[in-house]
Amino acid sequence: MSEYHTSEWMHAFPALREANDAAWQQAAAKVKLATVPQGAVLFRDGDACGGYVMVMEGSVRVQKIDPEGREIVLYRVEPGQTCMLTTTCLLGSQAYPAEGVAESEVELAMLPADAFHVAMAASEAFRRFVFAAIGRRINDLMLLVEDVAFGRMDMRLARLLLKRSQKHGAQLDCTHQKLAFELGTAREVVSRILKDFERRNLVELRRGEVEVLDAAALTELASDEK
Repeated sequence: MSEYHTSEWMHAFPALREANDAAWQQAAAKVKLATVPQGAVLFRDGDACGGYVMVMEGSVRVQKIDPEGREIVLYRVEPGQTCMLTTTCLLGSQAYPAEGVAESEVELAMLPADAFHVAMAASEAFRRFVFAAIGRRINDLMLLVEDVAFGRMDMRLARLLLKRSQKHGAQLDCTHQKLAFELGTAREVVSRILKDFERRNLVELRRGEVEVLDAAALTELASDEK
């Protein structure tokens, strides 16, 4: 990592770019940039937190793995976002309770821990930015908890396929295991539901791929509250 001027990274964070108090400006001068390769583990369960991470480009998947090897995606940190677990670990002086993996090459900006604490104490603009990000992420996690606890798996899978197709197109490069990982369930459950979707001509299944054939029907299924 090496030091850069704020103008080289703040374009991804408009609220910080507009902050002009002296405390934030002094902290921002200590921000360091890094490029992380795809597949790299940014932090592991139990690691200490060394700084406040802000993603400029790419995507970081934050996931939890239980002792039996079951996994669930908690959230993703995408351009213009920060990692809530990193923030809460800094605020509470605690170790990470999950792990973060670069899903693609990631460009990130990191504010060292000591500068983070100074900025939190002295910069109102930075505090607002930090707590607003936490609030948005807590809302996302509450939706995830509600989905896992109460959602029908066919509805959840339909929503996941729609979300991915809107971002990547109808032909999705994903295995049944990857989808199960996203949903926090067993591969066999996902395979059974996908076979049912295929029988209803909602999707077409190929090795390592799922093609969405009827997005309208999946949308109707995803919103079905019966």
